[in-house]
Amino acid sequence: MESKHNLDKVTAAGILVAFGIIYGDIGTSPLYVMQAVIGPEKITEEIIYGALSCIFWTLTLQTTVKYVILILRADNRGEGGIFALYALVRKHAKWLTVPAILGGSTLLADGIITPPISVSSAVEGLKLLYPNIQTIPIVIGILTAIFLIQAFGTKIVGRAFGPLMVTWFVMLGVLGLAQIMQHPAIFKAFSPVYGYELLTQHPGGFWMLGAVFLCTTGAEALYTDLGHCGRGNIRISWIFVKSCLLLNYFGQGAWLLSEVGNLLGGRKPFYEIMPEWWLLPGIIIATSAAIIASQALISGSFTLISEAIRLNFWPKVRLIYPSDQKGQLYVPSINWLLLLGCVAVVLYFKESANMEAAYGLAITLTMIMTTILMSYYLYVKRVNLWIVIAFMLLYLSIEGLFLGANLLKFTHGGWFTILVGVMVAGLMTVWLKAFYIKLRLTEYTKLETYLPALHELSRDISIPKYTTHLVFMTNASRATEIETKVIYSIFQKRPKRADVYWFIHVDITDDPYTMEYKVLSDDDNNDNVIKINFRLGFRVDQRINMFFRKVVEDMVMNKEVDITSRYESLSRQNITGDFRFVVLERFLSFENDLPFIEQLVMKTYFFVKDFTTPEDKWFGLDSSSVKIEKVPLIIRPVENIKLRRVLS
Repeated sequence: MESKHNLDKVTAAGILVAFGIIYGDIGTSPLYVMQAVIGPEKITEEIIYGALSCIFWTLTLQTTVKYVILILRADNRGEGGIFALYALVRKHAKWLTVPAILGGSTLLADGIITPPISVSSAVEGLKLLYPNIQTIPIVIGILTAIFLIQAFGTKIVGRAFGPLMVTWFVMLGVLGLAQIMQHPAIFKAFSPVYGYELLTQHPGGFWMLGAVFLCTTGAEALYTDLGHCGRGNIRISWIFVKSCLLLNYFGQGAWLLSEVGNLLGGRKPFYEIMPEWWLLPGIIIATSAAIIASQALISGSFTLISEAIRLNFWPKVRLIYPSDQKGQLYVPSINWLLLLGCVAVVLYFKESANMEAAYGLAITLTMIMTTILMSYYLYVKRVNLWIVIAFMLLYLSIEGLFLGANLLKFTHGGWFTILVGVMVAGLMTVWLKAFYIKLRLTEYTKLETYLPALHELSRDISIPKYTTHLVFMTNASRATEIETKVIYSIFQKRPKRADVYWFIHVDITDDPYTMEYKVLSDDDNNDNVIKINFRLGFRVDQRINMFFRKVVEDMVMNKEVDITSRYESLSRQNITGDFRFVVLERFLSFENDLPFIEQLVMKTYFFVKDFTTPEDKWFGLDSSSVKIEKVPLIIRPVENIKLRRVLS
């Protein structure tokens, strides 16, 4: 209950952080939406009123009702995003893995265009003052800077960016209101009739939905960044944000009414509604807001990857928590991959107008997948079935229309985000499939079954002593169990005689600073075989060496174990025995007769794994006392071997 209370808690500081973190994408949409809607067409009242009507109802139905009111309710221990939603329902149906992977991969892929289009749209305003200026180096420089500051944490970034975004939204509202006062009739666009007429009666009106959709592309970030800001702060701040956005959109529409019959000719309605004396300050503020727009994508991507790791969708990569709050983290590998992707987008598309043609296609798929998962979540929560059906049909219809309109973008650059999405989805699928293949093979056995054999091995002087204290890292979460591969390593790989056998398991808790452990030992020979289960908080570095040393010290003080060397000469000197860690790493055995698909999956898995964090580094073990031991992964042994003995 306490966590729920904190999630709904509203504070001035929390609202300020929300402004700085999550509204960059949706908040900078006025820079390019109306320009994208009009395109090369002649400006008409039908297009102006129709587009504004579509924008208003899109922001209302899609962003406000679906995300801010409904989907923010589906939090997973304070975390949001499509993977958090999937984690809430995955136990009820296996097929839900498909929308989860598709939604997560397309969200990550389409986000690669978010920073370039926002920054480029703003920086290109400088051409109004300096027509010959080269904007590409400026855009790349700004993007590089924004990715470099991620290591300081979103809390610091949010506090720094919050006041700037408040200034941005105030400017949006004031500029829009100034134009609306000259053409108050623009408010007629609130009527859905104008939007309906544009879509059904205007030639090419339906395809304009692809441009209209750009006004809500940041809606998914509101949910993904739930853990960063809290539900209460997002809902309160959205009221102000939506009001300012609508004022600016309608203000641009009011200015366009004075241009009926003309062509835009490359002009940006956003900058046209600015007084000439405000142009330079306006460009500076717009550029600052566009820089911040990258934050929604970056922080959301970090959350997405951390959840993917927990769900076995993604390799174990390094996670850093720069602040005390769980939702705020930094993923170095993803940070640099996104930077490379953004730079590639800028170099390929060059101008924001070209990026608009590619933007939005993949994110539509994300929203459709979120709708499917949310519908199932409502069903699981026993919401009235007719309400669930109405929700699903309404939003699948709306997003289906957006998807149809966005398909036009495929040949104009949409293929880029779809290609990236397919690659990401492929990696997620391989990682999950490999997890289940390994799970099929991993066998656990009762530790007590092997206690007599371990005690006997410990006393068998015919076998050279491997170490005094032998420590194994184990995945067996149950205190009474152990993997058979550990038993294989001790007795078969190379008999490992030791005086004391230690088995360590680590559980990660949702509490940030949990530091607990439990000890299970054999009652009859409690100083020979000992299992330790650590419970560590998500912000606690897994320095198992240090933690294990502390546990041993406590056990020695309680006279539960004797760590003095068992070698006679050393024992007389009270010298502590040596400790040696063994970490088991699997490799794909040659003794496999796998189907082609499974063979491809496992080869890809082990290839990628070579580039990820090694197990000993993941657990923070001292490399000087660690042995990495390769264990064959025999998934399906070769059968029906036809060998014929030849008699001499």
